[in-house]
Amino acid sequence: MMITKRVASSLSSSIVRPTLASRSLSLFSRSFSTETNNNLNTHTNKIPDAVRVDDIKFPTQHWDHYIKPKPEDEPESRSFAYLVVGGAGVGIAASAKNAVVTVLSAMAPAADVLAVSSVEVDLSEIEEGTSVLVKWRGKPLFIRHRTAAEIDDAASVDVGSLPDPQPDDARVVKPEWLVLVGVCTHLGCIPIGGAGDFGGWFCPCHGSHYDISGRIRKGPAPQNLQIPPYRFTAEKKIVVGDDE
Repeated sequence: MMITKRVASSLSSSIVRPTLASRSLSLFSRSFSTETNNNLNTHTNKIPDAVRVDDIKFPTQHWDHYIKPKPEDEPESRSFAYLVVGGAGVGIAASAKNAVVTVLSAMAPAADVLAVSSVEVDLSEIEEGTSVLVKWRGKPLFIRHRTAAEIDDAASVDVGSLPDPQPDDARVVKPEWLVLVGVCTHLGCIPIGGAGDFGGWFCPCHGSHYDISGRIRKGPAPQNLQIPPYRFTAEKKIVVGDDE
């Protein structure tokens, strides 16, 4: 009987203790929550409704140490800088010019090469009213011994009516001797002598007609037949490729 009472008393004590602990914890939580809410309300009430950016102040006095002062002679310094840049530009341009001239000079043919590129022609064997074909620098040369009638016919042409205006006397050194590069100025064909509508040369490729002075008279060719550089070394002897 006594044992039973002790057991019941122990059980009753174990049930009551947790209940009291739970009540105490609940009261503490309520008290802490109330105090926290009061503190938050107190701090919240101190925050203004709106904060302007202008009202925010930052300490800037230490920035002065890093600000580079503006030089008093800034205009003079700028002018000097412009002068230096301009001088450098002129120097670079001069160097580039010298380099280009050097390269072009190196690419130009030497004197011995130019000597080989000239050809001497004896005109004494060319009869009046006939032409000969001579090779010069890989191109054909037309050399014609013109008659007096051909000279008069070439001189009587109205220069202003020509597609490529040029008087006859500007195309010859001596009126009786006509020296031409025998390449059509349209697409590089070789014209046929003694043909065409003007008694000179005719290009069968596209129908260009040249007169007895080698001037274009009809057809698609844009220019007259070219006159090579040449000079007389004797009464009836010329050197083509050298006009000095």
